[in-house]
Formats: sequence, C-alpha cells, structure tokens
Amino acid sequence: MVFSSFAFLCFFLPIIFILYYIIPSAKVRNYILMFASLVFYAYGEPVYILLLLISVFINYIFGIILDKKKSRAVLAVAVILNVSFLFVFKYLAFFIASFNMLPTGLHIPDVSISLPIGISFYTFQAISYIVDDYRGDVKGQKNFFKLLLYISFFPQLIAGPIVKYHDFEHQIDNRIADPSKIKDGIIRFSIGLSKKILIANRVGFVADKIFQTDMSNMSALGAWLGAFAYLMQIYYDFSGYSDMAIGLGKIFGFEFAENFNYPYISVGIKEFWRRWHISLSTWFKEYIYIPLGGNRKGKARTLVNKYIVFAATGIWHGANWTFLLWGLYHGTLLVIEDSLKDIRFFEKIGKNKAFRFVARIYTLLAVCIGFVLFRSDSIGQAFMMFKNMLFINTGIIKPDVVTLVSPIYIFVYIIAVIGCTGVVKKVFEKINAKTDIVLMAFSIVNLLLCYMSLASNAYNPFIYFRF
Repeated sequence: MVFSSFAFLCFFLPIIFILYYIIPSAKVRNYILMFASLVFYAYGEPVYILLLLISVFINYIFGIILDKKKSRAVLAVAVILNVSFLFVFKYLAFFIASFNMLPTGLHIPDVSISLPIGISFYTFQAISYIVDDYRGDVKGQKNFFKLLLYISFFPQLIAGPIVKYHDFEHQIDNRIADPSKIKDGIIRFSIGLSKKILIANRVGFVADKIFQTDMSNMSALGAWLGAFAYLMQIYYDFSGYSDMAIGLGKIFGFEFAENFNYPYISVGIKEFWRRWHISLSTWFKEYIYIPLGGNRKGKARTLVNKYIVFAATGIWHGANWTFLLWGLYHGTLLVIEDSLKDIRFFEKIGKNKAFRFVARIYTLLAVCIGFVLFRSDSIGQAFMMFKNMLFINTGIIKPDVVTLVSPIYIFVYIIAVIGCTGVVKKVFEKINAKTDIVLMAFSIVNLLLCYMSLASNAYNPFIYFRF
C-alpha cells in the first residue's frame, strides 16, 4: 500500500484515524498503530510480512543480550545477520549475475527473488537500534511490541525517513496529539501528497517516456529534457513521501526530523548532501564514516573513508552498477571540493553573490548529470544519454516525445522549479504568521486536486520499490 492510493486515502487512513482517537488509552493506541502497520505492509507484501517479523524478533533478542553485556562479538553477529537479510533479498541475484559475466568458466545458477518493499529502510533502523544499544545510547527494549511498532511504523516504513530509535523511544508512551498538531499534520501531508501526485507524477511521465526512448535516435534537447524532468521527479517524489510521513507522524503525535531542506539551492556537493535525504546521510555518517575513523586518521584515510561511505550510499539505493558509479561520482566531487578548501575557494564564494550563483548552477548540473546515471537501467544507457546531452549524437526527438511537452507540463515544471527554491515556503510562513485559514484552504484544494487526479487513473508510479 502506498500513500498516494485510494486504498490508503479513502479506507486505511480514515479507519485508523477514527479508531485511534475514539480510544483514550495510550497503550491500546500503540497496539492499534502496530496492528495497522502490519496490515499496511501485508497489503503489498503478504509473503514478506514474516521476514519483517523475524527481523524485529532477532533484533529484539540481540537488544536484550547487549543490554546485559556490551559484547563486540554479539554486536558483530547482530549486524551481520541484518546485513545478510539485505544481501540475500536485494543483492544476491545481482552478485550472481555479475560473477557469471566474468571469464572464470564457472556458472552459478541464477536466482529470482522479489525485493521486499522497504527492506533497506527498516534494516537500517534495526541496525541503528542495535548499535545504539551497544554504545549505551539507549537501553534494549524489553517489550517486543514496542520495538515492532518502532521498526514497522507505517508512515516511514517503506520510504523513510530513517528514524533512529533514541528519537522514537520516548514518543512511544509520551506523545501528545492535540488539534493544533493534527492540523499541522494534515497540512504537511497534503503538501507532500500534492508534490507526489500533481508534480512528480506529471514530470515523471515525461522522464520515463524519454528514458524508454531509443537513445540512438534522440537529440540533445530531448536528452536534457529527460534529465531535467527526472531531476524534478525524484526530488518531488522522494521529498513528497517524506512530507507525507512527517505529516502522518504528527497526526498520531509523533515528531520526525526533516529529511529534505531544499537541496537544489546548494552551493557545492557537500551542502547538497546536508540537504538531500538527511536521515540517510546522517545514518552513514554516524554508523559508518565515524566508526571508520572519519577525518581523524590523516588525509589518505579520510579519502578512503569517504569513498567507502559513498560507495555504500550508491549500493544502498539498488543492486545495479549504475548506483555504485553514482555514489562514487558524488564521492569524487566531494573529494575535489575538499581539496578546494585548502585555497579557501568556498570562503571566496560566500563573499561574492555572482560566484554563489555560478556555484549553484554548477551544483545543480552536477547533481542532474549524476541522476542520469542513477535513473538509467544500465551503464551503457547512461553513457548514450551523456553522448546525447553533449551533442555527440545528432538524432531527432521522436514525435511521441515531442507531444509530451504540453502547456500543462511547462506550467507544472515552472511551479516545480519555483517550489524547490523555498520561495513558496517563505510566502506561506508569512501568511501563516497572520492566519492559518489560508493554509487550511490551500490544503483542502490540494487534496481535492489529488483525488481528482487519482480518479482519472493518472500516471502514479512507486519509484522506491527497488530501494
């Protein structure tokens, strides 16, 4: 089940909301949310609900053990088991296929394993819980059902943000969902839903059509159109889901940290990663980069650590060489930026508006080029796209692609560009400081437009199935 579906919007969410608020007991409310989360997951993954429960149970046991004895060996076994689940279901088929391509004379039988939705997200949450327990930052949860609620909580189960246990623990039994918080949650959810349905889906339709087109018969204009369409699709889709998750959390009294902070206005790749998928970059920093030594063991070791983190970031997104190269590409850009620090390059940029503007254009283009690699089905397709973008190929855009650039698409894309700068947020913050009626009216209109779009059977993909 996904947030942008009639099943969720018209049945699941209203039913759970009513059940939750007609029962005053905080303990019973937790059970309602836990049961609802399992139903939510089982709706789309009935087979893999058992895998989720096994994962939670294993981490529950290890949490209790680590609470009694801080053993590195126990921690290692717990982490290896979590990573093993991820490897088998997400990467095994990829590694077998890659091995069979090598000239070894050996052939391992191919395997076909469907990817459990959200496994990367809930596995990382489980690992953070175990590691924090070992470090003494949290205590092992003695109540299995509370740990199950933490790992399976439906607002952030399938598309994040990645929530650390110490940020969730105190809210299990001590949270308040007053009318003001519910109102804020509804507004935030409606914003996320409109970002997904009204913007991401429309620009995504164009991006998918172009990436499915014969790359050898595409002009530079068509290639750049596809690249910029996907640039907006992935931001509005991913940030939209994060907004919906944060809004749903508020509706039920939970507070989640922000996951996106207008990354497309960044000055440099380092700033981009401070603003893009914040929960993931924070997770890698706290649980991989710092344990590896961070920047405390010399420049050479720091360089290696950064490449390890960005290689892991790429692979986390999917079992494909394109994701690995995308991660290494960002790691390389970051290393180059760090070398520029020695000549205080970014200090100079910070004092000059013209330089900052140029730096923002560079960052946006660098990110856009990276997302072409991220979106492509293969390295070959990505490089064909790059050739088209560099005017090396001289093909023409097929007529069916030309027709995609309608006045509605142009209008939506302009709104998308304005929206990702934060201008709209500043305007609504000023309005909301005086009255929140405008925001509520805006949210109602957004919801109506989204329902109308869904009713028309519009294009509505779920692009996180492979994460």
